[in-house]
Order: sequence, then structure tokens, then C-alpha cells
Amino acid sequence: MPKKAKVKKKVSKSKVSVKTKSIGKPVIKISKNYEPKDTEKYMCEKHKVFFRIKLTEWKKELVKANNEALYNGSMDDNSISADVVDQASSYTDKNVEMKAINRQIKLISEIDKALIRIKDETYGYCLDTAEPIGLKRLMARPVAKYTISAQEKHEKNEKVYADE
Repeated sequence: MPKKAKVKKKVSKSKVSVKTKSIGKPVIKISKNYEPKDTEKYMCEKHKVFFRIKLTEWKKELVKANNEALYNGSMDDNSISADVVDQASSYTDKNVEMKAINRQIKLISEIDKALIRIKDETYGYCLDTAEPIGLKRLMARPVAKYTISAQEKHEKNEKVYADE
């Protein structure tokens, strides 16, 4: 079977180019200033590409920041002071910094899960109700898994069980 040549189409209005390959789906490329619109079909290919790029770039930034924080934090270990107050202050600073790094590691894990949801076509839909989460919410929180009402319900349940 002969291989198909790459075809490139450009649409000037939305600045989207489509490449088709002989294997798989067409590859959608979006412009850097593209933003998903409510007028477009919810979670169309352009939306998925936009959020995939947004999540991937966010993850790269977090990994870079964590690496720098860990590297710079390890460089400060040489400054051991004889003063107990300085040692306590340094310990507290390192503790706060490690908690921030741990939160970022959890966020990176959430980003990875969101990227998997994009791949398996479930991104943008509530894990509880399967309703659309909404573009505004996803723009504000790209790793959102629930609609606002479902998220509130989860948080309420967490509070109830945390009190026990």
C-alpha cells in the first residue's frame, strides 16, 4: 500500500493547521494565542490540543522549579550555625520549602492524570456525573476533575470524615 504524503491545510480565521498522516488521526495545531470558545463544540480536538499544551507547559515549569529548589536547598546545608535560634529558623524554612515541593509533586501527578484523561477522551467531564466541567473552570483549574457542585460535595464529605 503506498504511503500518503503529508497534507497541510491552513485556515486563516482560527489559525489552525491540520496535518494528516497515513497512520492515525489528523494532527491539529493551534496558534499560541488561541483560547477555547463556548461557541465551539465542547472538548473538540482544538480544545484537547489547547489543554494538552497548557498542562504540559505547566508541568515543565513545576519540574524546573522543583529541581531548582531542591538544588538550591541542598546548597544551603553547609550553613550550619552554632546559634540554636538560627538552626530552628533554618529548619522551619526547610520544612516549609519541602511542604511546598511536596504539594507541587502532587500537582504534577494531577497534571499527569489530566493528560491521561485527555488521551482517553474523558477530560473535561466530571468523574462523578459525566457532565461537562466547563471551559471557564478548566481555564482556571486545568486539572479539575469535577463540576463545581460535585467538587463541593467531595469537600463536604472530606470534612465530615476528617472530623471523625
